Amino acid sequence: MGPNIRIHPTAIIEDGVQIGAGTSIWDNVHIRSGAVIGENCIIGEKTYIAGDAVIGNMCKINASVYIPAYVTIEDGVMIAAHTVFTNDQFPRACTPDLSRLLPSAPDEHTRRTLVRAGATIGANCTIGNNLVIGRFAMVGMGAVVTRTIQDFQLVIGCPARPVGYVCRCGHPLGLPERSERRVEIECTQCGWHYSFDGGFLADLGQVALASSQ
Repeated sequence: MGPNIRIHPTAIIEDGVQIGAGTSIWDNVHIRSGAVIGENCIIGEKTYIAGDAVIGNMCKINASVYIPAYVTIEDGVMIAAHTVFTNDQFPRACTPDLSRLLPSAPDEHTRRTLVRAGATIGANCTIGNNLVIGRFAMVGMGAVVTRTIQDFQLVIGCPARPVGYVCRCGHPLGLPERSERRVEIECTQCGWHYSFDGGFLADLGQVALASSQ
């Protein structure tokens, strides 16, 4: 355990959990042995985090989020309330003859999910497995994610579909669906710069736009 950690007395933190400095764990959270949580995170009430889940630094995980094993969340990710991740490719409760319960531990059918740095997942989302949610992507509330999402992509719906791109600050970027040539654009909210070419958005950082624009 790092310094300056705040853990509510009703939280269940099993032995073998790693928690970074400055992280706050709210009421009725359950974190299983083997989980890793970074520095300066907020873990909202009634959230469950399984062993073998990894959470980076400065993440906000709101109330009643379910994070099973083999989910990796990079730095600066926001996960809104009641989001559920999945990790079992062929989920069953019992053996085929219904004679005994199957174990709940990860096995050869357990699949990984990666949420890249800066992404946001809205409230009441369901996240499939064996996929990646890209850097600074945004998943709209109530979405069901069944496939990988590009960096900066905005997706909504059930199943989730791309409808645009967002800036690092979260505001939409006014971009065409396709461009025959490379276009450079500046976020009107924060001034961050990007290039857009053939449906792929690249991060240029805080640099001046090309003189041709």
